Amino acid sequence: MDDLVYTIAFYILAAITIASAIGVVTKHNLVHSALLMALCFIGISGLYVLLQADFLAAVQILVYSGAVAILIVLGIMLTQRRSMENTNPNSGWPRGAAVVCALLFVVILIVIAATPWHYSSSMAAQDTPSVLARLLFTDYMVAFEAAAVLLLAAMMGAIVLAKGGEEK
Repeated sequence: MDDLVYTIAFYILAAITIASAIGVVTKHNLVHSALLMALCFIGISGLYVLLQADFLAAVQILVYSGAVAILIVLGIMLTQRRSMENTNPNSGWPRGAAVVCALLFVVILIVIAATPWHYSSSMAAQDTPSVLARLLFTDYMVAFEAAAVLLLAAMMGAIVLAKGGEEK
């Protein structure tokens, strides 16, 4: 029974993720595209939960859905536009892109079908936050601090840009 529930949950989350990803590309309103992108990120975090990667699921929701998608929506809303009707124009799906997508989909299905999948519950990481914390604060400390300084500089730049410059 558990396998059936996991399979049904996987297909529901995969359908939500794929449908929202297609909506991101096809919507004409940029705000709707950004909100569908947040839904896509939430669907991916649900897939992480099914993989028993709870920490990655929480980070996916907090960082991507909570921060990146909201920043994109705020960036869209802070820019000057006359109307939001057609802010994400597209020229439709060219035939070449549809053919390439279909071929890529077929190749991925063939690879998935030909792969011998072996899984074991002992392979799952049990305590990922402590392992990640140990790695971040020992082996990758310099990279972690460099990323923190880069994010601080980006935040300061965003504040300066949002505030506007003084006219002389």
